[in-house]
Formats: sequence, structure tokens, C-alpha cells
Amino acid sequence: MDRALAAARGRVRAAAALTLAALATSLALPASDGLAAGGRYAFNGGTKAQRAQVRLALEASAFDWDLIPAEVQIRIVPGVVPHSRPGVIWLDGRLLSSGEFAWAIVQHEYAHQIDYFLLGESERATLKDALGGQAWCRNDEPGLPHNAYGCERFASTVAWAYWPDAENAYRPILPGDESAAMDPARFRALLESLLAPAAAKRTLLLHPDGERR
Repeated sequence: MDRALAAARGRVRAAAALTLAALATSLALPASDGLAAGGRYAFNGGTKAQRAQVRLALEASAFDWDLIPAEVQIRIVPGVVPHSRPGVIWLDGRLLSSGEFAWAIVQHEYAHQIDYFLLGESERATLKDALGGQAWCRNDEPGLPHNAYGCERFASTVAWAYWPDAENAYRPILPGDESAAMDPARFRALLESLLAPAAAKRTLLLHPDGERR
């Protein structure tokens, strides 16, 4: 057999083997919209590229979104004003198409899920004292400006403190900006102390034998 032909056939067989191996690996992985380190969520709407921006945004943050004990529905709708309710986030598809600029907004809206699922009245009071604001959120006192609510300052500070990047849309410029009340390291230490019980519970669920890894 001609050596060149034999070498070509060998390359074809090797490529086929690699393709089959990759396919087997993909079939073995659990089907999930959200990656393990970036929270549990499912999409409704949006293009493949827009959904990818959501994943990239959550992965860019150092916050452990898996602490949130619920699957979050992410609804991507063209032109919608980004907002959140317990277990649901609405995002503007056109905003997501802008790329990295949208990441902080994604993180901000997902941070509201921390409030909904992991904070109690005591933790909210502690955070409001630390971050400022006239009321915690709209249910407490409707009609205030966005930055007058502690819940919005909290979400913006999560976005900034866990992704302190120059491209972050919530990077504080002025002392009165929503994310400017606390240094990122101090805020992370405060929040992680408040969420320690939730983190401990998650560790026990992951390792019920008590082993710490």
C-alpha cells in the first residue's frame, strides 16, 4: 500500500475516534441550561448567542450562585426592562447582544435572587445599614428613586464586588453610586458571613458523610 495513502487513512481513523470520544463525553454529561459553578437556571427565549452571554456573565462573577436553592427561570425578551421576581429574571435580548457590557446587569438581576431566597429580615437590616438607602425595597416604601432602595444597592454591589472589572457597568464613579458604599473586599466578607449558614448547608448536602473537601 502506498505510504501516503496509508498515512491519510490513519489520520481519518484517528479523527473518527476523536469525534466518537467527544460524542460519548457529551452524552454522558447531564443536560442543564446552567453550568455547575454558575447557578441553576433554565432559559425561555433568546438566541444561542444571547444565552451564552448569560452564562459568561455568571461565570465571570466570583459569587457562588449555586447557593441559591432554586432553579431560576431566565426569560429573554427583546426590549423588556431587566427585572426580577422570586425565581424569575427578565432580560432584554438586545442588551445581551451587546456582549460584555450586559454582564453586570445579568449579575445584578441574579443577585436579587440571593435576596429572595437567602436573606431574612435580620440580614437585610444589616445590609441596609452598611449600604445605605431609605428603605430596603419597593414593598417597604413605593415610589423612591432606584438608588434609594437597599435591595438595589445590594444587587449592584454584588455585581461590582464579585466582578471588580473595568468593564463592569456598575463600577462606581461617584461616592453616591449604588455600588460605592463599601469596598469590595469588605462587602464580600460581610455577605459571606451572613450567608455562612446557607454555605454550610450546601456543603452538607454535597458531602453528607461529613467529609470536607
